[in-house]
Amino acid sequence: MNRIRCAIYTRKSSEEGLEQEFNSLDAQYEACAAYIASQKAEGWVLLPERYDDGGISGGSMERPGLQRLLADIDRGAVDQILVYKIDRLTRSLADFAKMVERLDAAGTSFVSVTQSFNTATSMGRLTLNMLLSFAQFEREVTAERIRDKIAASKKKGLWMGATVPLGYAADGRSLKIAEPDAEVIRTIYDLYLKHRNTRTVKEAVDALGLKTPVRTLISGRVKGGAAFSYGHVHYILSNPVYAGRIRHHANVYPGQHPPLIAPEVWDSIQDQLQSNAVKGRTFTKRNRSGTRASVSPLAGKIYDQTGDRLTPSHSKTAKGRKLRYYVSHRLVRGTAPRDPAGWRLPAPELEDKVADLIRRHLNRPDVRASIICNATADETAAIGKRLAGLTTTSPDTAAEAKRLCLGLVDRIDIAPGDIRIGLSEQQLTQHLEVDPARIDETQLTIRSPFQHRKRGVETKLLIGDAAPDIDVTLLRNIARAHRYFDLVKSGRTFSEIADTEGVSKRRVQQLIELAFLAPDVIRAVREGRQPVGLTSDWLKRHAFSPIWSEQRDAFAAL
Repeated sequence: MNRIRCAIYTRKSSEEGLEQEFNSLDAQYEACAAYIASQKAEGWVLLPERYDDGGISGGSMERPGLQRLLADIDRGAVDQILVYKIDRLTRSLADFAKMVERLDAAGTSFVSVTQSFNTATSMGRLTLNMLLSFAQFEREVTAERIRDKIAASKKKGLWMGATVPLGYAADGRSLKIAEPDAEVIRTIYDLYLKHRNTRTVKEAVDALGLKTPVRTLISGRVKGGAAFSYGHVHYILSNPVYAGRIRHHANVYPGQHPPLIAPEVWDSIQDQLQSNAVKGRTFTKRNRSGTRASVSPLAGKIYDQTGDRLTPSHSKTAKGRKLRYYVSHRLVRGTAPRDPAGWRLPAPELEDKVADLIRRHLNRPDVRASIICNATADETAAIGKRLAGLTTTSPDTAAEAKRLCLGLVDRIDIAPGDIRIGLSEQQLTQHLEVDPARIDETQLTIRSPFQHRKRGVETKLLIGDAAPDIDVTLLRNIARAHRYFDLVKSGRTFSEIADTEGVSKRRVQQLIELAFLAPDVIRAVREGRQPVGLTSDWLKRHAFSPIWSEQRDAFAAL
């Protein structure tokens, strides 16, 4: 009799009741264990490992217990999965389709003990898909109902949770003024009315020694107690809560809580903030939409491995075409004009690559879910909508999305093999319309592999998981060299080979030397991993040793 190894998976969406000695997870487990015992004659054996997920939604596959189960399935340790009901495993048809592929690959089937079907049969799979369709429909309808309830409640001016703004304390479905934090808010507004400049207000706040409130997150991590950032000051000055109002996405409604700042004063400050934002832009030309665009949006934000800033520069071709670059400052000023560690990078390509890295980072589901600490499902959905303008690839909006992405950059550090992009907390919080204190700083840094290869006068940038930059010309010439060498070994002269191939004798003599390249060098060229300066032109102009070890030493310095 075949031994069928059975694993039980249990899940509960909420944490309510999990502290009890016998909870819902235990009840599910016992029901499944009893079913396995009833199939003992068929060779079913219960595995000792438990796979439990308490307080975790079934809308995502990012569950510790489920991931452990899938890992055990992949390594062939499980033959049968048992759950109390199908929606304990997943409520998403898309997620289930991914699971089925992994189950089929491992030869594992699936059983729901309270619903009579087995995925080992075609009828069982049909029944399962029908049940999953209803489960997903139920989850989506529930989410819509919750969103509608929150929208209706906010329209009535009710406070619907999330992080309580500084200066207030939660009071049921409303807010109440909390001293002495409320005095900090009044001080910030008074400073702005006096100076009419956010940066000046930030400096004045620092001089007064004011700090952000200390908060303990659900994870237990303590956050706050630091100086106010520019983004935090701007968020406080633009938050309608302080005028006694409630914001819901793009709409603002009268709130049921008392205002900290007179509404007419708050409205006048918004006009001033918008006026300052327009005056503060230093642009030089207009884009297709009519708005002004910066010629070098990364100016003053890029630094090399020595700490030297990269400066915008340009040159002109013979036809008058302007070519933009970002160049290490010491190369431009002449303090170290021949420094081999200096950088000269094509500006348009670098800007495109940086914008693409930011777009891919912000498109990652784990980043969207965690970029705001303790975000609710409604907030996560709102964040996704606000990020859509940054991450779009539509031809009509791609240029504006690129501009917005580059506007989020605070600093870029480049070094051989590595690029590090730091996003601006101020710009990101303004775009997401959230409290800067809720931003998870770990999501503000992007790191990626970074290389630049020279092909004559052209510089090619390789960032992230870009496809290998294969030098097709060099690869083709190596193949020709081996063909020429085979002809020489067969008794043909250089002149005869040149006549047959339709090239000059000198060309044959130049290329045939490539037949003596080391096998690992040729393999690197085929995979796009050769040294940056190893090109056909370089090999034609420089003699190299036929000894492979000497070749490696010489090419490594390129």
